[in-house]
Amino acid sequence: MSQNIIDLSENCVSVDNAAGSSSVILVCEHASHHIPDVFDGLGLLDTDRQSHAAWDPGAFPVAQELSQRLDATLVSSRVSRLVYDCNRPPSAADAMPTLSEVIEVPGNRNLSADERAARIENYYQPFFNKLQGVVQATSDPIIVTVHSFTPVYHGDLRSVEVGILHDSDTRLTDAMMQTAKAHTSANVQINQPYGPEHGVTHTLKEHAVKFGHMNVMLEIRNDLIETPEQQRDIAAVLSGWIVDAIAHTGMGGDVECQA
Repeated sequence: MSQNIIDLSENCVSVDNAAGSSSVILVCEHASHHIPDVFDGLGLLDTDRQSHAAWDPGAFPVAQELSQRLDATLVSSRVSRLVYDCNRPPSAADAMPTLSEVIEVPGNRNLSADERAARIENYYQPFFNKLQGVVQATSDPIIVTVHSFTPVYHGDLRSVEVGILHDSDTRLTDAMMQTAKAHTSANVQINQPYGPEHGVTHTLKEHAVKFGHMNVMLEIRNDLIETPEQQRDIAAVLSGWIVDAIAHTGMGGDVECQA
């Protein structure tokens, strides 16, 4: 049996501010570039293991700051998305990708059915179950997922600075766009640089859309959140903006912004 099949020692999901009073539940699926030792770095170079291919740089500290400002619970994956991408269903090919943009992932080639099943059991399912439990324990939950993206993709510059993404439920996305100018001068676009057609709304669909909970996915260009100061600044903008947008829908629960 491959040693890749069993790895039960990892703390693969974390919860910040578990006693948060807000109806907002924050999610950061790509919070960490950590690859458990059992996978021998997936055969990647050190630079590739630190790159955006392995995680969303800046997203986790922004999510943590939002958690404090909104007094919201934050659920995060603590394992690299190259081991398992928690924003993908087990059936998706890119849940354990062999290629991320131009970076090949040797350790994900030719995985057996047992190896794939073990990663699902050890990394995806604990994350799914923890988030599901937090959602079920929250009155009128509003799910907000936090991600970052690169300024350049396949050689093309991206002008969008903040993406506001939705699946079939557009309520919170629409409200954020309607209130955007009161909070930011950034280039804000809907379903950019990704959208549902790219398979990026799995968490929204599974934990919010199915149950009628308001939701939104935030994508922040990672050159805007490289430093702690930038991360705090954008979290300050986003927290006030989220509260305003929720109020704008007329359907918000217990949500307010703390200085």
